[in-house]
Amino acid sequence: MNPIDRRTLIGPTLSLFASTSTLLCCALPALLITVGAGAVMAGLTATFPGIMWLSANKGPLFLASGALLTVSALMQWQARNAPCPVEPDLAAACMRLRRFSHRILIGSALTYGFGVFFAYLWPLIYI
Repeated sequence: MNPIDRRTLIGPTLSLFASTSTLLCCALPALLITVGAGAVMAGLTATFPGIMWLSANKGPLFLASGALLTVSALMQWQARNAPCPVEPDLAAACMRLRRFSHRILIGSALTYGFGVFFAYLWPLIYI
C-alpha cells in the first residue's frame, strides 16, 4: 500500500508553479528596476526571453494562477478530515504530507499576492 496519495500533491504543486510564474513576470522585474538593477533585468530578458512573454500575457496568467490556487485550496479543504491509515508509521506520513501540502499552498498564495501587488497595485502607487 502506498502511504502517499498523489492527488493531494497535484493541486498545491501546480499552484506553486503558476504563482511562481506570476512572480517572475511581474515582481522580479519591478524589484530589479526599483533597486536600480535595470542592467540585470536587461541581461535576464536577453538570456530568458520567456520572461517577456509572461509579462505580455500577465492577465491570463494571473487568471489561470488564481483559478489553480482556488481549486487547490478547495481540494485541501475537502481533504481536511479525510481519514489517514491506522498504522502509526503511515498515519505519521499522512499527517506530514498534509502539513507539507498546506505549507506549499500558503507559500503559493503569498507568492501570488506579491505578484498581484507588483503587477497591478505598484504601478498605481508608483505613478
